[in-house]
Parts: sequence; structure tokens; C-alpha cells
Amino acid sequence: MTLYVPQRLEQCSAPSKRLTNTNMIISIKMEEAWVRLLPPTPPETTNPSLHRGLPAAPGAPRAGTSGARQEAGGGVTSSAVARVRREVTCGGFRLRPPPPPQVVIPKMAPLDLDKYVEIARLCKYLPENDLKRLCDYVCDLLLEESNVQPVSTPVTVCGDIHGQFYDLCELFRTGGQVPDTNYIFMGDFVDRGYYSLETFTYLLALKAKWPDRITLLRGNHESRQITQVYGFYDECQTKYGNANAWRYCTKVFDMLTVAALIDEQILCVHGGLSPDIKTLDQIRTIERNQEIPHKGAFCDLVWSDPEDVDTWAISPRGAGWLFGAKVTNEFVHINNLKLICRAHQLVHEGYKFMFDEKLVTVWSAPNYCYRCGNIASIMVFKDVNTREPKLFRAVPDSERVIPPRTTTPYFL
Repeated sequence: MTLYVPQRLEQCSAPSKRLTNTNMIISIKMEEAWVRLLPPTPPETTNPSLHRGLPAAPGAPRAGTSGARQEAGGGVTSSAVARVRREVTCGGFRLRPPPPPQVVIPKMAPLDLDKYVEIARLCKYLPENDLKRLCDYVCDLLLEESNVQPVSTPVTVCGDIHGQFYDLCELFRTGGQVPDTNYIFMGDFVDRGYYSLETFTYLLALKAKWPDRITLLRGNHESRQITQVYGFYDECQTKYGNANAWRYCTKVFDMLTVAALIDEQILCVHGGLSPDIKTLDQIRTIERNQEIPHKGAFCDLVWSDPEDVDTWAISPRGAGWLFGAKVTNEFVHINNLKLICRAHQLVHEGYKFMFDEKLVTVWSAPNYCYRCGNIASIMVFKDVNTREPKLFRAVPDSERVIPPRTTTPYFL
């Protein structure tokens, strides 16, 4: 196909005509047939710069002449050019360029949170796409929470769970179901237990359904590096056949808040204190949306332990610090606190007060790793001055499902 623009309205007899027709009459040579396109356009204000130096057609009115219909040979108008670009008439049929394609974004069905809660309550994991949507939804909720999330009494504080799903259900039977009871979980939801995936999914579903009735803190096991060593990564690989579920969950890990503050007087944190943290405002300035660093304030808050030392000592864990009574009393005094609640350490009696009852460790995984034989506890605060520990034991093996071992077969 060859395009030519003839000089005048008269029929073009050869493809060598010069480009002078101001009405832009286009002819198309198609199998030796010339088809006249586009009728003349009504006159508009002529733009001399568009046809300067081109000869005018005989009898054509001059630019600026009023009242007369502009004949072929007048000035090229901007609307004429625009019209040529947007519409063409061929053989009596007007051809318009197709409309721009419309990008149709399919609407996602709303999350069925009730369904997610019921599936998770049965110790089942969600389809991969549903887990991704749930994780994204909870991430949006956590984005609105502070590093030191305020919580009001009455509230029940819980320690490590470590994938012991059936014992988590026993915890709810002891303390009350969500949303009847307001909960703070101080981290370490995954690793070591048989059902880390189902445990974390259940807590996420409860958070999505009742975001104001359950607060999830970050523990040292809510970490990419730790979960690749202690079981959660392998569990996701086994149950989904890939690592996508693990990646979705680790994005939630990064968004989990660092601490909770009950009635502005009881601080809840997974591990303990840091030599880099003197005030609660310093915790509020931490950039938490990241993998837990190997050192520094963020690391210390999820790794440190109380110990019978004067101030600070090197931790045998290789991360965080050991801190003593003097450090604890100073921190409590500076920040007008009554108590520090933390988890992170196995306590065979379920809970343990230290440092003149300025600090308490709460442990919520009974018979830890299915062999330690310990009791678990939760700490109920009716107000900042009224606390009640509630103890519970592990669910008997007859009432839990123990998954088969998935060891690699050995061939001689």
C-alpha cells in the first residue's frame, strides 16, 4: 500500500503530485485503483506557518476571509490534520481507529475469614493462594501497629508456642476463646513442633478476624535464618511442595510488632532489654520491617535473657545479652513501668518472677518438644495491679495427631 497526498481536489492522476492540498485529501493506490478519501473540511483560522511557501489554488480565498466556505487550496488547519489522523472515509464507509484497549482487572472475592478460622481450627493448612491472601491481609493490619503497641486490660499474656498446635488449643480452653478473651502472644510461634504451619495460620486467621483482640509480637524464631534451621522451612516445603508458603509467612514476620504496652505500665517483649535502649521511645524508632539483625537493639529485644549478673554479660546464645537486676530496675524506673513480661526461656513451672517481681518469664509450650515434661502457663491481667497465672498441661497423645516421620530412606 502506497500513500500519496494530491495538490488539489481534482482526481489524482499520478502518484507524483506534490503535497499542497490544505484539506489533506488522501488517495490510496491499491491494485492500480485510486480511492478518494475524506471530504473537505469547513474552514478554520489558517495557520500560515503550516503552508508557508506553498502555492495557493486558483480562486481560493485568502487567509482571514470571513463568511465564505474555504475551497481547496486554503491554509492547512490544525483540525484538518487532527481529523485526518482520527477518521478516514473509504468507499462510503467511515473507518475510525479502534478504541484503546481497556485493562480489566478481575475483582478478587472478599476474604472468607470465617472459613479460614474454621479450617485452621481443625489443624489444616490453607490452599497456597488463600494463605498468600491471608498473609497480605494481615501485613496490612500490622502496618498500622506501633513498635510498642498499646493494649488495654483485661488481657491475657502468652509465651512461646513453637508449633505445638494441640497445646495451643488447650491454651484457648484454659484462657478463653478469641474474641471473648483479649490476648498478647510474645512470639516464637513456629519451629520444633509438629504443626508450625497450622499454628501460625490459626493465629493469623484470628488476627485477621479480630485484629483488636489479639496482638502478635515477634520472637527470635520469626526469622528467615532461624526457621531454615529449626523446622518451619522444611515443614512448608513438605506440605506445599515448594517454599512459597514460607516466603509469605516471612513477610508477615517482618511486620510483626516488637513490643506491647499494657495500660502504659506493663511492657511485653519476647526476649529482654538492650544496652542500646534506655526508653520506650527508642524502641518506637526501630525499623522493624526487616530480617532480625545479628546485633544491635532489635536483636537484643528478641534474644536477651535475665540472669543473676550485676549489669550486662555476654550471652551464651551468641546473640543478645544477659542483663541483671540493676539494669531492670533502672529501665522500669525511667519508663514508669510496674512490670516487664517476657518469654524466650523454658520454665518448668510455667512462669517465674525475678528482680523483686519487676520481671516475669511466661512459658506456654507444655511438655516442650514433646519430651521436657514441663507445665505451661498464661498470665491474666485484670488490671495492672491484679495478675493471675493460669497453668495447663500438654494434651495427651491420645488426643493429638502425631504426623508420621518423614526421614530419608537409607539404602545399602
